[in-house]
Amino acid sequence: MKKPIILLILLILIQTIALGQDAVSLANRFISLLNDAQKTESVFAFDTQERYNFHFVPKERRGITFNEMNRAQQETAYDLLKSCLGGDTFQKTKDIMQLENVLKELEKRKPEDKWRDPGNYHFTIFGTPSSKTIWGWRFEGHHISFNFSFNKKTLVAGTPGFLGSNPAIVLNGPMAGKQVLKQESDVGFALLNALSNAQIKKAIIDTAAFPDILTLNKRNAMLGKPVGISYSELSKEQQSLMLQLMSIYVHRYKPALAEKMMSDIRKAGLDNVWFSWAGHTKPVIGKGAYYRIQGPTIIIEYDNTQNNANHVHSVVRDLMHDFGGDLLLEHYKKGHSNK
Repeated sequence: MKKPIILLILLILIQTIALGQDAVSLANRFISLLNDAQKTESVFAFDTQERYNFHFVPKERRGITFNEMNRAQQETAYDLLKSCLGGDTFQKTKDIMQLENVLKELEKRKPEDKWRDPGNYHFTIFGTPSSKTIWGWRFEGHHISFNFSFNKKTLVAGTPGFLGSNPAIVLNGPMAGKQVLKQESDVGFALLNALSNAQIKKAIIDTAAFPDILTLNKRNAMLGKPVGISYSELSKEQQSLMLQLMSIYVHRYKPALAEKMMSDIRKAGLDNVWFSWAGHTKPVIGKGAYYRIQGPTIIIEYDNTQNNANHVHSVVRDLMHDFGGDLLLEHYKKGHSNK
């Protein structure tokens, strides 16, 4: 019994290292394609405060955008993103970027107006990518934020990891019916409605959904004591749905990192993971809903309240490894103090 487990751990480790090496090569290729001005705007030390400056709203950001890239830079940037994300997530990311065109039309903005712009997504490198260094990179713009941290060849973290969608469901036009974060919505509602009446009463922590995710863009994502209903109080079928919901979020990343995150959740104890809900219990446009999964190592939030409850924010926060974690930063500082 122990042998298959050991082999699985070794396989995950090999996959993680291979993933990291691929990202190292792509990150260095991307940097090599930048001119000096672009490097000044996009490449920073790993311990800069800019690394924690994450957000998911339209705003001024550091880093080169697709609008400023030539074709070779754009292709390498996409390849770097694909090297760290699951296939479904890469497509969700591209779909969210295209929703900027939908918003531009809905808001009747002029063609020259760049407030809604699918090319306004930023790439930023932190540290020197190599198989011997601690480094990271960020991909961010409206409704997307991924913060990747590497220890040598190993991808340590991809969080905070935010995906949003406005509209949550496109109601008109060529993309009518498009629902980018459909899985996150469908499985969340499925879990809630699989509960008994008594369990639902315990899971629902507020009759009104919160106006946004509670962790927002805070560096520290802790939310206090978990509330709602715990994994240990669920039937096997309900537990399976809860695991499925968690899996959707951790598998926003490549399998090796996703399995590492799930392993951390299990080691900390599934019985210590809680599910809570606020707002409407059926998926209806105009009726806001919020849910949260919270455990010792992870917080997952989903909120759909804005724009007549047709505007989703969702996030996964790794409580041990957000932004790479404090331990990784200490290793980086020690390494540089010895030079």
